[in-house]
Amino acid sequence: MPFSLYLLALAVFAMGTSEFMLAGLLPAIAVDLDVAVGTAGLLTSAFAVGMVVGAPLMAALARAWPPRISLLSFVVVFLVAHVIGAVTGSFAVLLVTRALAALANAGFLAVALTTVTSLVPGQRRGRALAVLLSGTTVATIAGVPGGSVLGTVLGWRATFLAVALLCVPAALGVLKGIPARPADVVTPSLRPELAQLGKPRLVLVMVLAVIVNAVTFGHFTFLAPVVTDVAGLSEWWVPVALVLFGVGSFVGVTVGGRLADSAPRPVIGIGGPLVPAGWLCLDQLGAEPVLLLSLVFVLGVLSFGVGSTLIARTLHHAAGAPTMAGAYATAAFNLGAVTGPLAMSF
Repeated sequence: MPFSLYLLALAVFAMGTSEFMLAGLLPAIAVDLDVAVGTAGLLTSAFAVGMVVGAPLMAALARAWPPRISLLSFVVVFLVAHVIGAVTGSFAVLLVTRALAALANAGFLAVALTTVTSLVPGQRRGRALAVLLSGTTVATIAGVPGGSVLGTVLGWRATFLAVALLCVPAALGVLKGIPARPADVVTPSLRPELAQLGKPRLVLVMVLAVIVNAVTFGHFTFLAPVVTDVAGLSEWWVPVALVLFGVGSFVGVTVGGRLADSAPRPVIGIGGPLVPAGWLCLDQLGAEPVLLLSLVFVLGVLSFGVGSTLIARTLHHAAGAPTMAGAYATAAFNLGAVTGPLAMSF
């Protein structure tokens, strides 16, 4: 795999860390900026909404740009948003920077998903996507806990600056590793690309992606109460469960990336139904600590193995939308990530 692909994954790691790190930083932010914790929670909502809206919007705006320019611009905006967020004393400004960072994150993913597939031969596209998406899974293993520790030791602003710092080598990777687009390349019309959304197979794969991610993130968001209340474990076991899920997710993305090239149908046909079934089993059998922790790891493997395969199939079925296919995959993933927790809260 090209080394530049791993630097793009580093950007995804930084962005994934930023997306999830506020869970451990909200109390400190609320105190520092003199707002209620509930009000500080709007920072999470702003990021979530920005991710859903940003994927198609940013992809549409940047579709006429060369991928190298688009990716670099999104990384720079993301970096600057975090630097401003780290130094501001205004909650309103911080809220705006979170929305801008989410738009940049969504745009980067939308363009990167389609760009990385052009860097490798067709039979290795699933593996390339797995490398890129591994940035998100590693963020859940190391980035989020590390950000929480850094925020505890040096303050929440240090975590924002650390995320910004990670974007520097990612930006260099874009400049060095993404080839310039030839001047004679003509950007396709937007209308036929949008018309791809009328393809039944593409719609089916996107709907499945929304469902799988809604089930996954809906239950994952409330994993901590299951660990402490249902299983009766101390709060110190919550990070253990989160790390187990993150390790499972990394395994799932890696294995799913390989199978996405050779056997996508069995992964989706067998693994797809097992995702909701597994989370239901966790709800019912979570009172047994050993079983709970084992299931958390297995569900990380299943959820991200199936999820990454569905992203690969979305790009495959949206091949007629070369500038928007990544946006369709990103929007489906994040729509599930947003609607799942909302549905579980009712």
